[in-house]
Amino acid sequence: MFGEYSFHDNQADSAADDPGSAPRPVPGNLPPEPASFVGREHELHLLDGLLRERRLVTLTGVGGVGKSRLALRAVAAARQARPDGVWWAELSPLRDPSLLTATVAHTVGLADHSPRPPAEELCAWMADKELLLVLDTCEHLVADCRHLVGELLQSAPGLTILVTSREPLDMPTEEVVEVRPLPCEGTDSDALALFRARALAATPQAAAVFADPARTAVAAEVCRRLDGIPLALELAGARMRLWTLEHMAERIGERFEVLSDARAALPRRHRTMRTTIGWSHELCEPVERLLWARLSVFTGDFDIAAARAVCSGGPLPAARVERVLAGLAAKSVVLRIEERGTGPRYRMLDTIREYGQDWLAELGEVEIVTDRHAHWYAALSQAADRGWMGPGQVDWYRRITAEHAQLRTALEHLIAADPTAALEMAGALWFYWFGCGHVHEGRGFLERALRAAPHTGATYNQAVWALGLTALLQGDMDAAQQLGAECTRDAARLADPERELRAAYLQAVSVLMPGDPGRALRLAGPRARAGHGGRTSGAGWLLCKLATGYALCDLRRFEEATEEARSLRESCVELGDRWLRAYADYILAVAALGLGDHGEAARHVRAMLSGKRLLGDRFGIALGLDLLAAAVAGLGDGELAARLLGTGHAWWRTVGRPQMGSPSLTALRDQGERQARAAIGDAAYETAFLGGAAAPTG
Repeated sequence: MFGEYSFHDNQADSAADDPGSAPRPVPGNLPPEPASFVGREHELHLLDGLLRERRLVTLTGVGGVGKSRLALRAVAAARQARPDGVWWAELSPLRDPSLLTATVAHTVGLADHSPRPPAEELCAWMADKELLLVLDTCEHLVADCRHLVGELLQSAPGLTILVTSREPLDMPTEEVVEVRPLPCEGTDSDALALFRARALAATPQAAAVFADPARTAVAAEVCRRLDGIPLALELAGARMRLWTLEHMAERIGERFEVLSDARAALPRRHRTMRTTIGWSHELCEPVERLLWARLSVFTGDFDIAAARAVCSGGPLPAARVERVLAGLAAKSVVLRIEERGTGPRYRMLDTIREYGQDWLAELGEVEIVTDRHAHWYAALSQAADRGWMGPGQVDWYRRITAEHAQLRTALEHLIAADPTAALEMAGALWFYWFGCGHVHEGRGFLERALRAAPHTGATYNQAVWALGLTALLQGDMDAAQQLGAECTRDAARLADPERELRAAYLQAVSVLMPGDPGRALRLAGPRARAGHGGRTSGAGWLLCKLATGYALCDLRRFEEATEEARSLRESCVELGDRWLRAYADYILAVAALGLGDHGEAARHVRAMLSGKRLLGDRFGIALGLDLLAAAVAGLGDGELAARLLGTGHAWWRTVGRPQMGSPSLTALRDQGERQARAAIGDAAYETAFLGGAAAPTG
């Protein structure tokens, strides 16, 4: 009936075959390491010991000193592997503290569907895990991180947490390690090695500098003036493509003398970093400075299309943005990132973004550029809604997932500045909240937008429907039924058949899950659909067919369920949809199982799992594994059935509500267990089940 997509889909590939039978990689989501990591042997040795002995370690230091890079190098070492993975939660884009727990949960692969508070569910899920969690860039969320970390460490004895922050969390068990600048004295220092690496990356001609001992000594003095701060060294090294070393040394000296008194209130390293960024800013062309300021509205990474739409205007036409952006990347002001499935993306380090935000305020453009940003992502959300039920579905999933941080930022702004636009955006993202596992977050945004915006029109109806979908996934059937009834009344006033069908689906599932398939069939079945009319290729019509197929299976009308599912599958194939098509395969499998054809059921459910693993649909994978277990148990393979049930149990735990509390889903799962135990005995069943349950789900 529904499902959710997770970003972590690398473990699903073998689930349809024989989970737990082959070695699996340790789960995790570490970002790629930057190329220019130099030195830090002492710190790495220290962290290697601390991460084995202590449960909470915090790396502190000035912005740009390399805390995140050091943390990544430390946890990427094979000796720091944990049975349940090494997970990296990047918190710098997060502005709403209430989303902290949801962000961490999704990082470790928990797509909670329960109505319990997210922190309670996360603590329960982590209780028996042995994993290493990195909370990167916490200084803007110190109090909230302190509270969450305290709860997690108390609940999960096998958990180790590494934090990076400009200030410590100030907890009793915290081991604080100050990350100092690189040693910068002499011509063999780590600071000079990093400066050399960045200069050579900027221009091969820099090799001549470091072949000359006298000029190498000048370079060493530059590193000393920059206090050995890695970001400052990289910014300076990047200038070597345009300047001679001697010119750079002269300009750095002049710049520091001018600003040293003005920044006297700041600690020396903060003053050095701020001065270096200001110096780099002055060396940019005016149009580069303008783009730098405007790019500061982006949280997290962004693509070139967004940069053009948000940052163009005045002396910076859209056609010129890409070239200017390339110039900022060459100067190390912006980082270029290559990610699978999303194309090139860009991001600013926090320290550089903060400087840009100051300049954006000086320019008086904060409001206009922030509005552009929010409305660009609102339009992107609406385009994704229009394209979701089509051949671009996988691409839209990947793109919207990549833009998660920007979507949050846009919604936060619009709720305050333009509630109607926020409501439209939150409603357009129904598939993301409902199908991509962001249930708590979606419900929160939808409820806030509904409180702020007018309660009329199609936009309001869509948002209420989307809110009902999130209530379904949380098992809040009373709320789902009430919201479905409200949607039905509004859709009738709007005379919109598609909205009537969507409301019918919501109402049907809200009664089907607790165990009333007869009423669900009356709400969403063929007669009800015909009464509403509407497009047979629309989302509402197809969702109603899905609910109908499930209801018919629950009523043991398997031949009729097969016809509904075949029709639904054909429509999905024609549209290019993968999500609903996989659920049609699931209905075909349930119907085949009900008719006693276990081989046919296994064939259909394997097709279903093949579709679900493409998008990492956790609910769908868990659902399919239970069904495949029942099919292979019916074929006499009790050991494989037990392993499948064990792996299915592990996947259900990531969803938060085993079998979604549905009597029919629970009965199907129990049927497979009974047959497996009968085939191989209780002892062999328990062994195989535990083997399957140990399979990673990350």
